[in-house]
Amino acid sequence: MLNIAIRAARAAGTIITRSVEQVDTLTITSKARNQFVSEVDERAEGEIIAVIHKAYPDHGILAEESGTQGNDEYQWIIDPLDGTTNFLYGVPHFAISIALRHRGRLEHGVVYDPIRNELFTASRGAGAQLNSRRIRVTTRRGLDEALLGTGMPYSDMVHLDAYLGMLKALIPPTAGIRRPGSASLDLAYVAAGRYDGFWEIGLNPWDIAAGVLLIQEAGGLVSDLAGNPRHMETGHIVAAGPKVFKAMLQTLKPHLTDALR
Repeated sequence: MLNIAIRAARAAGTIITRSVEQVDTLTITSKARNQFVSEVDERAEGEIIAVIHKAYPDHGILAEESGTQGNDEYQWIIDPLDGTTNFLYGVPHFAISIALRHRGRLEHGVVYDPIRNELFTASRGAGAQLNSRRIRVTTRRGLDEALLGTGMPYSDMVHLDAYLGMLKALIPPTAGIRRPGSASLDLAYVAAGRYDGFWEIGLNPWDIAAGVLLIQEAGGLVSDLAGNPRHMETGHIVAAGPKVFKAMLQTLKPHLTDALR
């Protein structure tokens, strides 16, 4: 199943990279404020689903563009192009994210950066890898000198004030905050030790499913903003190595509104 996910991700990556120099010719629509979808998203998602269904025709699908298909106990969670805005503006930082959930539990995950040809993979109980080499979260002991990733509100601004409070609280004690614009890659970077931690508000299951398993298999912790295991339901997420994770939760706690708990 992991091999099928890898095959699907690479097939989608080929479609995306071939379109990088043709962005000005693409058909682009807006799903909501600052939420874009291009024909490349749709073609890449179609290719991913075709590869999966050729191997597992009865498996269910939860995909960003086409929604939910089927009700099988196996469900593939797909983001065909995480970082569409980056792609459309020529910023070379985006990824394909594919995860497999069995009876509600994440079992396999792939995040593929087609520009850098970096393939992050994880299977439950088998660890996490980058291009077939084992990866681990950092062992930093706290926020001092920690480098964090985040995602700022860009469409729904209902939590903007709370987020800005979190950002203001986390800037002084850390080595810096990065906002590259692809949550799946941010989470993969935590798993690979490139970031010490990550947090964001209001993501979707396809944004985080593969990245969550990567971090867990790389020795990290993941929760919602209040420290509860509801991140896949709420889309509010904190992820880091154990000690940075604890410090992040403590720092974020005073800025949580009732809607974020």
